[in-house]
Amino acid sequence: MSVHHPEPGSSRRHFLGLVGLGVAATTAGPLLAGCSEKPAGSGAAQQLDAVSGVLPTHQDLTNAIKPDIVGTRPVPDGYTSYPATLVDAVTEKPGTSGKQVTAMTPAWGPAPTGIAQSAYLQAVNAELGTPVNFTIQDGNTYADKLNAMLGARDVPELLCVPSWEVEKIPRFAEAIKVLFEDLTDHLRGDAVNAYPMLASFPTGAWRQAVWNERLVSVPNPTDGPFPWALFARKDLLDARGLALPANLDDLLSAAKQVTDPARKVWAFDDVFAMIQMFHRVPGANQGWRLRSDGTPEFKYETPEFRQALEVMAKIYSDGLVHPDVVASKGADAKQLFAKNGAIVFKQDGVGFWQGAQAEHQKTNPTLNIQPVPVFSATGGDPLVWGEDKPISYTFVKKGLGKDRVQELLRIINWCSAPLGSQEAQLRDFGVEGKHHTRSPNGPVKTDLAFKEIANQYFFISGRNPTIGPFPETPRYVPDVLTYSNQMVTFLEKNPWAGVKLEMPAAYKANQVPTEDKFTDVLRGRRPLSDVDAIVAEWKTNGGEEARKLLADSLPKAAK
Repeated sequence: MSVHHPEPGSSRRHFLGLVGLGVAATTAGPLLAGCSEKPAGSGAAQQLDAVSGVLPTHQDLTNAIKPDIVGTRPVPDGYTSYPATLVDAVTEKPGTSGKQVTAMTPAWGPAPTGIAQSAYLQAVNAELGTPVNFTIQDGNTYADKLNAMLGARDVPELLCVPSWEVEKIPRFAEAIKVLFEDLTDHLRGDAVNAYPMLASFPTGAWRQAVWNERLVSVPNPTDGPFPWALFARKDLLDARGLALPANLDDLLSAAKQVTDPARKVWAFDDVFAMIQMFHRVPGANQGWRLRSDGTPEFKYETPEFRQALEVMAKIYSDGLVHPDVVASKGADAKQLFAKNGAIVFKQDGVGFWQGAQAEHQKTNPTLNIQPVPVFSATGGDPLVWGEDKPISYTFVKKGLGKDRVQELLRIINWCSAPLGSQEAQLRDFGVEGKHHTRSPNGPVKTDLAFKEIANQYFFISGRNPTIGPFPETPRYVPDVLTYSNQMVTFLEKNPWAGVKLEMPAAYKANQVPTEDKFTDVLRGRRPLSDVDAIVAEWKTNGGEEARKLLADSLPKAAK
């Protein structure tokens, strides 16, 4: 986690990278059976343009600290140093009843101290005016707890549901109607002005917080649109007199030059997502786009995917991928790349970058991790995949009454205070002298902070996302924003950007088995000639059903 910014990142991959987990840690587990029945097999689509009337009116914060570097939306703004003077974002205590609030949030790693023993919770609750009592659940088994809770129809007043868990909950829209408060009339239009921090959230995040054409949750907006980047050990390339690759030929040439099994160095981990991006393979909704006749096609059916498959298969057959990765031994590719230099080019979420640089530069002062700008291997502009789902959603228990709902929204608003406010410093760093000490570069956490602070208040709020500051890696914020502001120009347009989709059950169930078949092709366990048969199986096992849903749910503008 960063020095001032302990929030998770833009996606499950990003966040789990920060807390030291892999994506596999959360992809297993049963589908949630909230409201008991199986999900509708054919999937569902909700047109978000139809719900513009339920959304809050966006307002910029008037007392926000000016950023050092401005991001081109949806890229957040960046801060290179911690603000010297803090402002009060909220002038009155949000809690007025004194009645304890119940909340459930996830945590990864050791569970933090409970409310009776936690100086941190007690300090924040004193500022809130009404105490929040958290039930903290293991993030790795959070789906199981949600499953039991929704099935029993027994929810706390504030419930955090990470976006990656939403995708697993069958008939979630129906569970919402039964269990959670409709927040539309509290927040739509200018009503949101009562909660200035919430009014500053991106409108796109609010659109994702709508179910059943009503605003039913507070989103926790993502802090970056890019699911993947290709990182290079620039220090190792510099030592060999090699530049960052600017095209596919450069990349493959550099890969052959750096690969040296005798010295235990290989060019790549599994970089297939980036090889697909370089070939302009579609990435929207896991890989859908529109043909020239306006009908949906999936990436497996495109010539670009075949090209990318052939290039990646040759990368494997040429011995350019680290053998631990090839053997699927559960290689720790992050360590092999950042610590050992045994991998020179690594694919990962953007959130990997700062943490890896900060950790491993302590023992390797020359370490320089840099992203390779996305290029097109086939001419024309690059295509950059994007993902804009919120990190999580906060739901309010149904039936609490208007006064209590407004009190809870004021608490969520306080918890969403921006960088540079007294409230954000207390939320992120606790009490000076107990949880942090002052330094010229901003607050430095104590051991007590690591025991007591586990993003509790962050996970019942959102915040207008920002990047930095990171005193230990002063080049990171300028570097990541230079890269991001260049790449966002080429962000892929998603034809279904205005649609919230629940894909058909058969299609979802077949995703991993199909990807496994292509992995066998890439690694030489099946011939390239099997691709047509794999695609035919995919079509039969949910692919055509998904195509119909996507065709039927296209926004009018895309048809």
